[in-house]
Amino acid sequence: MKRFREILNVAFSGLTARKIRTLLIMLGPVLGAAGIVAAVGLNESAKGDVRKTLERLGTNLIVASADGTFSGGEAPTLPEDAVQRARNVSSVDRVAGITEIGNLTVLPSQGGRDFFRIIPVPVLTSDQNLLNVLDARMLTGRFINGSDEKNLFRSAVIGQDLADDYQYLPGEVRTIDVDGQTYAIVGVLENVDLVPKLDSAVIIPKSSAEEDFDIEQKPTTLYVRATEGTVDSTADALPIAINLGGNEGVTVAVPSDLLEAQGAVDTTLRNVLFLMGGLALLVGGVGIANVMSISVIQRSGEIGIRRALGHTKSTIALQFVLEALFVGVLGGILGVLAGVGVIYLVSAILGWIATLNIPLFLVAGGMALIVSVVAGLYPAWKAARLEPLETLRLG
Repeated sequence: MKRFREILNVAFSGLTARKIRTLLIMLGPVLGAAGIVAAVGLNESAKGDVRKTLERLGTNLIVASADGTFSGGEAPTLPEDAVQRARNVSSVDRVAGITEIGNLTVLPSQGGRDFFRIIPVPVLTSDQNLLNVLDARMLTGRFINGSDEKNLFRSAVIGQDLADDYQYLPGEVRTIDVDGQTYAIVGVLENVDLVPKLDSAVIIPKSSAEEDFDIEQKPTTLYVRATEGTVDSTADALPIAINLGGNEGVTVAVPSDLLEAQGAVDTTLRNVLFLMGGLALLVGGVGIANVMSISVIQRSGEIGIRRALGHTKSTIALQFVLEALFVGVLGGILGVLAGVGVIYLVSAILGWIATLNIPLFLVAGGMALIVSVVAGLYPAWKAARLEPLETLRLG
């Protein structure tokens, strides 16, 4: 045991005596372990954010829209009573329709009118229960209500992204120009993750739209909430219920499927990054073998003296294996800590909840340790083969 402690001290002294070389050797395990931990951790954090979003928004939202055949080649609309037709499906819980109004120019009341004139802004009307169907929230102000519809008020709700573009301040009294008509902003809609087109849209009352722009109140899109567990069957039934078995086409989509697909893409990316981390470990292992092989030549005088004093080949080999072991342990620990730091940093920037996979820390650290020890075997064997007389030629 005393002899083993002496070998440990010699190995540790060999690393600390050449700090720069030791840091360079350690760089491979650090980068490899950090890459593995960060790749999986960020993927889990991203998927956790997706799961959190799905839990908040639900996975039972279905979007039904006309594919163009209802309007004979004009702007695609659904039948005027499409909302009622959708309600006739027994598994439909809530439904709301919107009507997109084309060919309208939206400008802020002041500043940058020439700039915003070239930016298309969707203008639409909607049912008053749209927020309830989408489980959306107002960032500030209120949504279009019955009073707006009854009194032909020129009220407008704008999406959060559009409010940012117009530099709208919460509570500020502002108006916008909708194709020459002045509308007062009464509220800002918080970003809707499942329906991103609403983030930059303007929503106005149906009555005002009909009065000012002479539009037909035919919905272009329906947002439907199905009862839990009936999303697929409801999506299959909606086209038939809306077109009443006719030839007109109705396109249905489930927005949450896109988020789930994003999670699958993240899994693929995680696997790629995991392999890259493993590749970094292998490259680091080659670097350890090269640098330690050079170190054997540089320390040939030390090895020759120790052999002359009676140290066996196995003792010399064990010293270099222990040096590689130290590099693997310390490199693995530092790599895991660096990976955790990356997870917390990126999660803080993107607003994710940092998710740590504790068993992965052991895997990443263990891989760094194994690669380092295996990489140190050849230099250890090479050092053990040196004879005292041969070290005079090398040194």
